[in-house]
Amino acid sequence: MRVVVLKGGSSLERTVSLRSGSRVEDALQRLGHDVVGLDVGADFVDRLASVAPDAAFVALHGRGGEDGTVQELLELVGVPYTASGPGACVRCWDKIVTKYALLDAGIPTPEFYAFSQAAFEELGAAKALPAIAGRLEFPIVVKPASGGSALGIKFARAAADVPGALVAALSYDTKVLLERFVDGRDLAVSVLDGEALPVVEAIPTGDSYDFEARYEIGATRFACPADLPGDIAARAQELALATWRVLGCSGFARVDLMLEGDELFVLEANAIPGLTDTSLLPLAADAAGIGFDEFVSRMLDLAVARTPA
Repeated sequence: MRVVVLKGGSSLERTVSLRSGSRVEDALQRLGHDVVGLDVGADFVDRLASVAPDAAFVALHGRGGEDGTVQELLELVGVPYTASGPGACVRCWDKIVTKYALLDAGIPTPEFYAFSQAAFEELGAAKALPAIAGRLEFPIVVKPASGGSALGIKFARAAADVPGALVAALSYDTKVLLERFVDGRDLAVSVLDGEALPVVEAIPTGDSYDFEARYEIGATRFACPADLPGDIAARAQELALATWRVLGCSGFARVDLMLEGDELFVLEANAIPGLTDTSLLPLAADAAGIGFDEFVSRMLDLAVARTPA
């Protein structure tokens, strides 16, 4: 089978995507496929037509890859592809949309408020910010509404820190999320075709689990399966599956949660999670007895099977 691996692109997560894509390419070659790596750019449609693939493996992180854009194009030209469709990608990409979907479904998520850049420029939203102190206890997390890899996330430990954190977040997106900080354990549950994998816990060796800590080997320690009571681990998997269903995911995805005491909160879902050597989904799959080559093969089979002949 001729498989094109979509990677790279122009987003801030380009480097991670190239690493994910290269690892997928190696696996596909070991599996005996005819593999073409495609660094996605303005000539994407023309290059895709020249490759004429039987299927596409999407390893394109960030804007263009995770927001439903490339999925829409693949649907338009009739190329089967891995992971979620456009609708699920849109719902996962926009953290505000995700949070409201979780609330509507009764899935626990930290309290939050969301603002757009237009709200500050046209509606005087800055005047309402002091009310945040009465609604969300500090510290709070300020993050861009879209994006991944912990890019643009800032902590506001007091009201005076909020303006600077907002400026930083708005440099990544036109919408921001102000969320109650959950002082707890950082967990992730990956889902493969509706099956929850073992829980992974990210344990930073430094002060925070930021972009550098996530992708620098040794900067974070990962425990998989996480050292959790059985009922809490099962509950985390149940919440991940509920999130998967609510957002309409397919193929594979990762759900990030926080454990505060005995309470679990869903933070977000990632429709195209990282597949690098330090990424959480491959780690969880391996703990479940699913090697990387098997994972890649299963996801490719799913992509082809769900496409009408």
